[in-house]
Amino acid sequence: MKKIKILGAVLFSAVIGSGIYAFDTNKDVPIRVKEAFAKKFPNIKKVKWEKESNSEWEGEFKIKGMEYSANFLEDGTWKETEHEIKRNAIPSNIKTILDTEFSGYKIEEAEISETQSGSVYEFELEKGELNTEITIDLKGNVISKVTSQE
Repeated sequence: MKKIKILGAVLFSAVIGSGIYAFDTNKDVPIRVKEAFAKKFPNIKKVKWEKESNSEWEGEFKIKGMEYSANFLEDGTWKETEHEIKRNAIPSNIKTILDTEFSGYKIEEAEISETQSGSVYEFELEKGELNTEITIDLKGNVISKVTSQE
């Protein structure tokens, strides 16, 4: 019984340790990234940081209960901010595109993404075994479409 308790404690510690390691702590985030974030989002105090790549960091946070993410390069350059939107918040011109060009697809996820070049809508759609990711600009033009099979 003692061995089982010890083994359980070791396993619990390993799981907790690996979970903590998966997300970088705020102390690991470059100061330029933190400063750029604070300048762009001065009212946000709670941020969960994750290293996206060798040169990019993503901060996850909430505004009025809605989850957001913002990406910054290590030098503090802002790349993108995105957040999920509800289906009823999709503008009618965008809904028309979805209904006509992607008839029969189910919306799995809908987001709005803001970059230096402007804002776009990003959708993850599903139809049977097909998964399609599309990007639509504010005017209703499909900018990109990537389809894969499950």
